[in-house]
Amino acid sequence: MNRLTKEHGNNNLSIESKDVLFHLDDNGVATITLNRPDKKNAFDSHCISILLNILHISRANSKIRALILRANGSHFSAGADLNWMQSLANYTMEENIEDAEKLADLLHQLDSFPVPTIAVVQGAAFGGALGLICCCDIAIATQDCQFCLSEVKLGLAPATIGPYVCRTIGQRQTRRYMLTAELISAEHAQKLNIIHTLVPTIQSFDEHLQHFIRHITKNSPNAVREAKALCHLCESEAIDSSLRKKTSEIIAKLRVSAEGQEGLNAFLEKRKPNWITDHD
Repeated sequence: MNRLTKEHGNNNLSIESKDVLFHLDDNGVATITLNRPDKKNAFDSHCISILLNILHISRANSKIRALILRANGSHFSAGADLNWMQSLANYTMEENIEDAEKLADLLHQLDSFPVPTIAVVQGAAFGGALGLICCCDIAIATQDCQFCLSEVKLGLAPATIGPYVCRTIGQRQTRRYMLTAELISAEHAQKLNIIHTLVPTIQSFDEHLQHFIRHITKNSPNAVREAKALCHLCESEAIDSSLRKKTSEIIAKLRVSAEGQEGLNAFLEKRKPNWITDHD
């Protein structure tokens, strides 16, 4: 059951549940934490529902500047909970489709989340967990991490995560790792574009997280949202007259926007723009 709490001594708000934790700090950095370490953070229908609820609510919050996805315990996530997957055998085909569509929606909501998203990965990231990472804009992992598209070992296929994995590592590499279910080392995951930054230990995460957060929060909040939407636009459309028109309209709109004018004036006047606070 979710609950909303206020931390003592500040105005930070946290939404907590048994399996997933959510926290939003004063700097606009939201953190979702998978919290089933005894299950290697494997997720089930309940976890997916909580994650979807958090993403839907957070999407409308203009104060959020960045979203971090991480996990408690030794592993990021073993993917889908096998007991949950086994129970789905008793569902009808229609019920199975409805259940699968919830995970597909979760992946879409994370992939299209309007502000930068950062995955923080330790231990194992198997199956659907790899899909969650591929939906994030930035991924940090420890050097001893292992990744795997393990579904075919279980008589399944990585169906809902497939589009995001294909986009991230390319069709050729996806064919290999979906069909063989080989383990992927952290070093090789970086070469495959699954991971951007490798760190030696879990204790090194915060330093590298702050590096990305500092860069993100120095930028215009509106421009960052528009830039992320632009990435999706350019990915999904051919480079033709229609796309050229849309991109021209985007830059024209930003030039006359309040933050666009503030950013240009601040640069010319050699001062910080008003979205940068003293502690940034």
